[in-house]
Amino acid sequence: MEKKENNENIIYLLPKKNKGLKRFLFTRLPVFIVLIAIEAAILVAFYGFFNDYFPHFATIQAIFSIGMVIYLFNCSMDYSAKLTWLFLIMIAPVPGTLFLAWTKRDLGHRTEQYLINNIIAETKTLLPQDEKVLENEDIVDSGSDDLCKYLNLSGCFPLYANTEVKYFPLGEDKFAALLEELEKAEKFIFMEYFIINEGYMWGKLLDVLSRKAKEGVDVRVMYDGMCDVLFLSSDYPKKMQEIGIKCQAFSPIKPFLSSHYNYRDHRKITVIDNKVAFTGGVNLADEYINRIEVYGHWKDTAVMLKGEAVKSFTLMFLQMWQIFEKEHKWDECLAESVKAESDGFVMPYCDSPMDAYKTGENLYMDILYRANDYVHIMTPYLILDNELETALKYAAERGVDVKIILPGIPDKKAAYALAKSHYTSLVSSGVKIYEYTPGFIHAKVFVSDDIKATVGTINLDYRSLYHHFECAAYMFKTKCIADIEKDFQYTLSKCREVTPETIKNETFYYKALGSIMKIIAPLM
Repeated sequence: MEKKENNENIIYLLPKKNKGLKRFLFTRLPVFIVLIAIEAAILVAFYGFFNDYFPHFATIQAIFSIGMVIYLFNCSMDYSAKLTWLFLIMIAPVPGTLFLAWTKRDLGHRTEQYLINNIIAETKTLLPQDEKVLENEDIVDSGSDDLCKYLNLSGCFPLYANTEVKYFPLGEDKFAALLEELEKAEKFIFMEYFIINEGYMWGKLLDVLSRKAKEGVDVRVMYDGMCDVLFLSSDYPKKMQEIGIKCQAFSPIKPFLSSHYNYRDHRKITVIDNKVAFTGGVNLADEYINRIEVYGHWKDTAVMLKGEAVKSFTLMFLQMWQIFEKEHKWDECLAESVKAESDGFVMPYCDSPMDAYKTGENLYMDILYRANDYVHIMTPYLILDNELETALKYAAERGVDVKIILPGIPDKKAAYALAKSHYTSLVSSGVKIYEYTPGFIHAKVFVSDDIKATVGTINLDYRSLYHHFECAAYMFKTKCIADIEKDFQYTLSKCREVTPETIKNETFYYKALGSIMKIIAPLM
């Protein structure tokens, strides 16, 4: 269905939504919550039955506890996660053990994991690295060649010259450029997003996408299956296909206790004709362009690539899309791309939770350990493991200016409290923390020494670093790095600084909540 709003074409495929409680009640989310609660209650009842009627159950629990403690001490899990699991097993040995076994067995994702890992292996050398780029003197001196070699252990991530990058300091800036570039599409449009929600932004995009599909452009859209529960409908891909757009929901959520609630597709990618690519924090919903206000002013960022590096984002999209295809085709990412003049270098990369590599976290730590003058960070969440917290503190302690901008108005109080639980340790080591007073920071940005930056989808929390599919663009000596640092300084001017005094005067609510939530932080 198409509607006119302010003389603009806005397409809606779903009925207009209710607001507030009505909106919640008329989605599938309440049904999911009830079904999962029933399943959890049944498991608790079984545990109570065994505990009450089997005299040797305490001995069994003790054996379980000892066995799992030995396992945890010898496994490769992050130490913060080990402490969380030890705590759970301590207070409930058998349920805690079964819960751990359930997560390690990856129920609900075994087939998906097999397909994705096979596809990544199949395409690991699909895009060859130009060796002259890696031999560039500046690249070698900066360690970017070593970083590239590390990233390519887990996938296909060449480092490119001949790529122009434009930085967008707000979601609405990216949206305007995206509409403009979509109108130029001649061959294909690929879009992959964590959140799609009907409204002005998505309605405007749908208008362009449907017209382009009628013109013969291959239009494909993929969104995370969580949208089926929260924002869209289970038949939304069918509705999209009716207007000529190929559509898939990645890993649809099911109302059963399984690991489907991990491994979400948190990436944000648009690729057009292998010539233009977008990534960053901006999802396709109205709050991301400040069309509606949810948590004050929404500060987000994105980048647009033109040139050779675009083909890496085309490959990333196709790798996920091929999960739904019997025959794998890579023609679009192998098509010739347009070279763009650039003084710097770009390396698009992604991170999979289904391999042993912590790509996103290790790239962040590489920037921190190699920085000489400054590392400036924008992130919506600060839920750190021991390694990343150590890297932040070490950089500050050796004289690097480490600044982090976080939200002033949180979207999740538990995550906000967890971030505050790190303040004392970080500030005492010289890390400077600021909160964005106008609203919510959703940007995921690292910029360092006027020569390095990364912009993408990777938050500083366990979900992004361990449990989600993510992506970003690493940049070295590109012109837009100056724009990124300028935007950081402008955003900083709208922030309040966190000091020992403000930490001391923090409300008891956030202090208590942060202390409690820190115990289970790796599970959040």
